[in-house]
Amino acid sequence: MIQYYFLLGVRSLRRNPVLTALMVLILAVGVAASVSTLTILHVMSGDPIPHKSERLIVPLVDNGPLKGYTPGEREGDEMSYRDAVNLLASGQGDRRTAVRGVDGTIEPARRDLPVFTTEGLSPTRDFFAMFEVPFVHGGPWNEADDKSGADVMVLSGKLAERLFGNANPVGQRVRFRGFDYAVVGVYGNWKPVPRYHRIIGGPGAFGDEDEFYIPFHNAIRHEMGQNGNMNCSSDRGPGYQALLDSECIWIQFWFELHSASDRPQLQAWLDAYAAEQRKLGRLQRNAPNKLFNVMEWLEEQKVVGKDSRLSAMLAFGFLLLCLVNTIGLLLAKFSVRAPEVGVRRALGASRKEIFTQFLIESAVVGLAGGILGLVLALGALALIGSISEQIAVTTHMDWMMLLVTFVMSVSAAMLAGLLPTWRACQVTPALQLKSQ
Repeated sequence: MIQYYFLLGVRSLRRNPVLTALMVLILAVGVAASVSTLTILHVMSGDPIPHKSERLIVPLVDNGPLKGYTPGEREGDEMSYRDAVNLLASGQGDRRTAVRGVDGTIEPARRDLPVFTTEGLSPTRDFFAMFEVPFVHGGPWNEADDKSGADVMVLSGKLAERLFGNANPVGQRVRFRGFDYAVVGVYGNWKPVPRYHRIIGGPGAFGDEDEFYIPFHNAIRHEMGQNGNMNCSSDRGPGYQALLDSECIWIQFWFELHSASDRPQLQAWLDAYAAEQRKLGRLQRNAPNKLFNVMEWLEEQKVVGKDSRLSAMLAFGFLLLCLVNTIGLLLAKFSVRAPEVGVRRALGASRKEIFTQFLIESAVVGLAGGILGLVLALGALALIGSISEQIAVTTHMDWMMLLVTFVMSVSAAMLAGLLPTWRACQVTPALQLKSQ
């Protein structure tokens, strides 16, 4: 009978076509507004690396001065060079990496290309395995190059194509900041959303991909300036070495644990490390040392702002308004079918059967609204994504959101149809037959 009622619902779409079209359109607009904002919120708040997000940990120690300190405040969300080097040498976790931003000019060997400025990152070798960076040519630099800070470079696919065309550039050299760097690898399409590996000090959580990577110690050896945040709570002496010896915070750090259960052990080590540094006259605030996994880090950095959540709430409020209008239209649609209901009741149809039939008809309206709503939502996302590249990365609808679109539309229509359907079931057969 459900299949039969579904076919009746499809046929009923042709009754009162103007009224039906109006219902479908109202429902579609409400669903499109809700789904488009929900899709953006879903992408922004999603887990970018779900199979290991609990094992990737950001450590924070507060090395700010004691003067003017208010408990609960934090100097910043990065760490000093001294702490970064100590943590790299700690042996904690399966992998460790320090990350900082670098930029500079590239002098292409091709005569048709002018000198241009580019931006990238300077991590340690473990970075690539920790964050599962995919390679299309070559791979990361080796451990010896990592420790010595050799002049080696990993290019993005986009930069490699710009410099070398479609050829494999591994083994070629790139002139960067006046030095010749050997290309050891090219990574493919890697655009985690959000950019959890470096939210601070770069293009942001939804910025463009990094164009290249060079070893962390290479940037230090060449005394490269910082491309990103640098927070110095006190004056430091002149020269690059003074920066390295200072308490300025400018480096992001990550651990990869073997298991999430190893987190208490890392916390205990970090507390012991801070206690040892206090004996040396540092970390005088004695603030709590914190660890954040990926999702906790995204929450800490407020990647999903209040304005995004408010937009989603307003969109669902608009959907509720559309449902109210749909209820009124369904009442009008079902009320004119009272004689039909009276005849069916007189022939033995139960109220349950009438209720099921009309509710399925409401679901058919919802299905039609879902199809149109999906088209409108895709158009809205495309329009929103055209504003900027940063916004564009959040406007891609996946299979989950595609399913949500139809579930939301059908559920909304059935919810809106409850009152009209209940009213239709209250028809008294004798009165309807007498009036006919």
